[in-house]
Amino acid sequence: MSGQDKKQLNTDGLLEIKSLLGNTPPASASLEEILAEFRPGKTPEETQETPQEKSAPPSGPPKPPRPAGGEKVVPFPGQRAAPPPPPPEQAAPPPPPEERQGPAVLHFPEEESALKAFLKELSRKANNYADQMYQDDEETDPEEVRRLERLIPGTDREEEPEEDGEEEDVPLFRRPRRREPPPPDLSPRELSYRWSRGLTGLRVRALLVLLLAAAALAQVLAPALGLVWPEGLAEYPHWIAVALLGAGTLLSGDVLLAGLGRALRLKFGMDTLFALACAFTLADGVLLALSEAPARLPYTAVVLPGLFCQLHGTYHKRQGLRLSCRTAAASASPYRVTLDLGKWNNRDVYVKWPGEWDGFGSQIQTDDGAQRVYRRMCPLLLLGTVLLAVQSPGAGEPEHLVWTLSALFTACSAYGAALAYGRPFHKAALRLSQSGAALAGWPGVAASRRGDRVLITDADLFPPGYVELGGYKIMRDFPQERVLAYAATLIRDSGSGLARLFHDHLRAMGGLLRRADSLQCHEGGGLSANIRGDSVLVGSAAFMNLMEVPLPQGLHVKNAVFCAINGELAGIFTLHYTLPDTVFPALEELLGARVGPVLATRDFNLIPAMLQQRFKLAADRMDFPPVERRRELSDPGQPHGETLVALLCREGLFPLAEAVTAAKRLRWAARTGAVLCCVGSTLGLLLCAYLTSVRAYSSLSPLNLLVYMLTWLLPVWFLSGWVHRF
Repeated sequence: MSGQDKKQLNTDGLLEIKSLLGNTPPASASLEEILAEFRPGKTPEETQETPQEKSAPPSGPPKPPRPAGGEKVVPFPGQRAAPPPPPPEQAAPPPPPEERQGPAVLHFPEEESALKAFLKELSRKANNYADQMYQDDEETDPEEVRRLERLIPGTDREEEPEEDGEEEDVPLFRRPRRREPPPPDLSPRELSYRWSRGLTGLRVRALLVLLLAAAALAQVLAPALGLVWPEGLAEYPHWIAVALLGAGTLLSGDVLLAGLGRALRLKFGMDTLFALACAFTLADGVLLALSEAPARLPYTAVVLPGLFCQLHGTYHKRQGLRLSCRTAAASASPYRVTLDLGKWNNRDVYVKWPGEWDGFGSQIQTDDGAQRVYRRMCPLLLLGTVLLAVQSPGAGEPEHLVWTLSALFTACSAYGAALAYGRPFHKAALRLSQSGAALAGWPGVAASRRGDRVLITDADLFPPGYVELGGYKIMRDFPQERVLAYAATLIRDSGSGLARLFHDHLRAMGGLLRRADSLQCHEGGGLSANIRGDSVLVGSAAFMNLMEVPLPQGLHVKNAVFCAINGELAGIFTLHYTLPDTVFPALEELLGARVGPVLATRDFNLIPAMLQQRFKLAADRMDFPPVERRRELSDPGQPHGETLVALLCREGLFPLAEAVTAAKRLRWAARTGAVLCCVGSTLGLLLCAYLTSVRAYSSLSPLNLLVYMLTWLLPVWFLSGWVHRF
């Protein structure tokens, strides 16, 4: 909706109210007169008879006159119509009941019933309103319309929700989703200390596993490159591979045990498949070392890089959790960011409001989005691996069965499983910690799918200190303290962002706030109230012109607060607005993430026209609700959503924009990376099942399988490094 349309809607409404209150309705006609004038078969123009038509005698047979006294004569079948009654002065007394003959006469009551009177009155009022509406439309002053369009800012109207007549098909037997009990809601400081322990050791162990993977890869590449191992090592290649994998398994013991423990709770993950791949690869290496003439090497060079990726992803995730909890614990009363469903125009809106960190510790300990995808896919991969291995042509041979299980489980264990969420979460948490924001775990990140609006208040655009009082001028003989107190009282009661500025100035002067009655917020950009019998108006210059308060000639003040008492201008307070430098990149981030700002400002100077002309903001891409709706959206006592998206420890719009944008990008990256891992694991499972069934040892060599696994790792790696670049 354009700004001209918005102004036209506000102007039409004001003109209609003004016309109804200021004009006198015309004289009304009775229902019988209207029906007689517009009887069936004649148009309104035909109802006006000419003199010739009045004097001409009626043609055709004479019609009997209508009965007097409000009676209606109804002739029954087989009887003739009764003659007309004589005049009242010659009327004979009615015959006795036994002598009456002829048609039955139905006598209706002389007085109208209450229902009929009510309907007649309602019809009369409707006709009067219609006549008055057309008359007001004809008497509308074009100059007044243009004046109101110029002074009243355009606002957006909410769309009415569509009501579908058809009911949704709800299955009769729907099993309710089982909800797991949430983790304990520990304090962010305690969680930060818990996740900071052992991070250095985890990183060192990951580097050691990487060195073991490099040694295993050198063992595989040596024959292809023509390298010769020392005599002592060349005689036991399989035992070397087993030793390397055993050392890597011990260094990754905590991750593998967590995967096995997850399987015992029927929550399978990629770490479960990694644990099984390590077990069967070790068994395959031992069988190859004990055999007489082994022709191949175990998949040590493939499993060890996977263990490094698991440790590396776990390290990134724990670092992200530690940074988020440390940032959340930096403030005792942080701002909470929640996603309120259907808040504005049937859209889900991000809202920032003051609160505490309740619920943050519980949400951040829940499973991430990638793990939730693995919990659905990994049981299928595990079942498919076992079935394909058992049905393999060489399943009766123990060595072939172990080799098949080793190859299948290794191909199913995607390298990017732990990196799909851990690495982007760490990078996003590192960037958000610099701006004073912390994401509240996966529940808040998952809710960002529906959010496409964000609520912006006065403090978001102009935090404390960015609006200064330049000066003021008291008109006529009004007391200075009285004018300032009146203006500060109305601004305080309206909840405007200027309340602190005016209150501090009034306190420095030694004045006191007053008690205001009948406070009203007007669409034209101002406030009105009664203070001790005085009618007080506080608003912008456009509001004073709208209320017909005379202003000084040659006044050129763009941003000011005007105060009028009893219809006379009492004071002018000039303001200096300074927009923070972080507002521009914050709005660019929100608009780039397809999140539209909703201006819920209470400062009557902060309208889209002012923001666009003074600060060159994209006000045309912002929603500007009506004044009463803005007060509802910015009400500090309104209910909010239960799911916490983030905690903010700093003022301004920038931390809010960073948290919202990072949540949406993290959700997309984690889900996409997890899906890529599952697709790569499924295709690898099917390919290895075919190659093991035909005993293609050369095609399913450790080097070829390693290349396949690295190919599916690259998109997840680059995707996880893209989240924080916005």
